[in-house]
Parts: sequence; structure tokens; C-alpha cells
Amino acid sequence: MTHKLRTRRTVLAAGGAALLTGMSGLRLPARAQGIAPTQTMRGGSNNYRPGAPIVEKIGGGGFWMTGSVRRANDGVPLSGQRIQMWAHTTEGHERDPQSHGATLTDENGLFRLEMPQIVPAFGQAHGHLAYDDADFQTVFLRPVMNSPNDTTLNVDFVLQPA
Repeated sequence: MTHKLRTRRTVLAAGGAALLTGMSGLRLPARAQGIAPTQTMRGGSNNYRPGAPIVEKIGGGGFWMTGSVRRANDGVPLSGQRIQMWAHTTEGHERDPQSHGATLTDENGLFRLEMPQIVPAFGQAHGHLAYDDADFQTVFLRPVMNSPNDTTLNVDFVLQPA
């Protein structure tokens, strides 16, 4: 009797696996799941200034904003993309023109821009970043730092074509 129970369980388990897999899963090739685009964050566009200039550095520096930019679905790195940054820093408020600047991604889709140390505003140390050119959908981000003592903030964009 035990032998028949094991056999029945084996058959049921194999049959259940076949049903879960389905015949179509055996005939069609597997499809890779695409990389989802980055969604705009609440408060990300606060104090945004359209057309902030591309700069080598914002203010006296000491803090690094870094990250990457890739295309949605296939994850291809995007070179030459304009990323704007601004923050409340030791040298100015996030609404001040001197607290804004932009940079371009390199051939690997990476960006970095030095700026003054970010300090808490409204109780949180945070930066603002934006992709705002015509080729892809606009994205505004407002990442919060783990600590106001951090000297870098890394942010990745995945952009959806416009």
C-alpha cells in the first residue's frame, strides 16, 4: 500500500508540474523581463530651474553626485544625456541659482558632478536630480541620504523613450 501511495504522489507531483509549466511554455522561447523605467519621485521637481547650465562643478565642491543612465527595457547605457542637479548645501538653498548645475553622461552612461556638502532641509538631507531633455520622458528624483555626513549620493536613471 505504501508503494502505491508513493507512486501516486510521484505521478500527481509530475502532473502538477506539467500543468504549472503548461505546454505553451515548452514550445515558446523564454522572454527576458525588460528593465522598468524610473518613476518620478514626489517632491523631485521642487525648485527646479529649466535649462540649468552644464558646469564643471557647483560651488566649492566637496560632495559628489554620481550615477548612471540607461534605456528602459534593454538597459543599454546612454551617453551624452543631460542630468541636472540641485540641493540645499553649505553654500546655498536649493532655490538659489548657484545651487543648480547640469552634467552630461560619458560613453558608459555614467555621470558625476561635484558640489558643496548637502545639508538637511525640512529635516532631511536630500538631493534633486532631473532628466529633462526631449528624447526620453522627464524624470525628477529626490533621493534622501542615509546620513547628513555622507559625501556622495549615487542615483541611477532608467529612461523611457518619449
